[in-house]
Amino acid sequence: MSKHRGDFKTDTLCIHAGQAPDPEFGAVAAPIYQTSTFAFASTEQGAARFAGKEAGYIYTRLGNPTTKMLEDNIAALEEGVAALATATGMAAVSTCYFALLGKGDHVVASSAMYGPSRIILERDFARFGVASSFVDTGDFEAVKSAWQPNTKLLYVETPTNPTLSITDLAACSAWAHSKGALLIVDNTFLSPILQKPLRHGADIVLHSVTKFINGHADVVGGIIVFKEENLFKKVRSVLTHLGGTMDPHQAWLVLRGVKTLALRVRASQENARLAAELLASHPAVEWVKYPGLEKDPAKKALIARQMAGPGSLISFELKGGVEAGRKFLDGTSLLALAVSLGGVETLVQHPASMTHAGMSRESRLAAGISDGLVRLSVGCEDKDDLLKELKEGLDRLA
Repeated sequence: MSKHRGDFKTDTLCIHAGQAPDPEFGAVAAPIYQTSTFAFASTEQGAARFAGKEAGYIYTRLGNPTTKMLEDNIAALEEGVAALATATGMAAVSTCYFALLGKGDHVVASSAMYGPSRIILERDFARFGVASSFVDTGDFEAVKSAWQPNTKLLYVETPTNPTLSITDLAACSAWAHSKGALLIVDNTFLSPILQKPLRHGADIVLHSVTKFINGHADVVGGIIVFKEENLFKKVRSVLTHLGGTMDPHQAWLVLRGVKTLALRVRASQENARLAAELLASHPAVEWVKYPGLEKDPAKKALIARQMAGPGSLISFELKGGVEAGRKFLDGTSLLALAVSLGGVETLVQHPASMTHAGMSRESRLAAGISDGLVRLSVGCEDKDDLLKELKEGLDRLA
């Protein structure tokens, strides 16, 4: 379980939660317990640990001290009771589906969500009798209209990937709970620095820690954070049997990354604000979606209530459509043409042919993912260099 001073603020928790100097040698950095198995002091101790009567480590698939430090750290940041680190972000998603859904159940989910998170429901869980409805969860009436008597789970990304639609988490959690269902929120796009879904009624919050939490494009991983211990125990049992747990060296690298999470998120967000303003004012751009540019009073109020900032993801489309987008993407030098997001480097990609290529075109368009949409994950470069690169790329299209 997460142990930390209750009065510590988020920036301090990034650096200290779940960790303390090594009691044996005094190392300030977390040790890497790179071991597959752990020795018992006696047969009685081994039996007690397997029976759950004594705390301690048995086998790294079941738990590891380095991984536990990361789990406690992120649980503290998300204000949860416990967390489970997973080998990939999709291991976090699929473990939740596997633990909480069964034959005859129904899921309501964000239509514009990470492609594989949707595809695994449509193609794989459907084979086992789990039905799904995908709607713009930013439209609360659409959520209610999609609900069925057998709906057991509401799965939300907010902001959505890549359309950046914002979902009212308090309204959705109240609705789901009134119907006996659970709310899961993928908080990857904002991180716990800018949004804490458990505060707004979510039962589970998950992340691809590959993105902002690690932040250096050198690790893949996921994490699941829980509001209540009984749900943690239920999902933990499934995760340890499925085997999608995180390696201790992965966990150590993510722990190193999370120490600068607050600094990185705020730096990239400020760059994104400037980049979004540039895009919105340039004649080569058809439209821009960025929470910081929202004009609708109700949506602005929701953003202010639920989020501590607009984040650093921007979606836009160029007036020349797909061909203009291709020319822009292929002409970048500072911007890396790559999928993923949340790193210190700025990344740009084309969802229709990349991250969401597995969706049918009909489904993509219905979710608001147009053929020409470009997604920009803004990093921490010098703002002048970044804005110059963007402007030059757009000017080439004129």
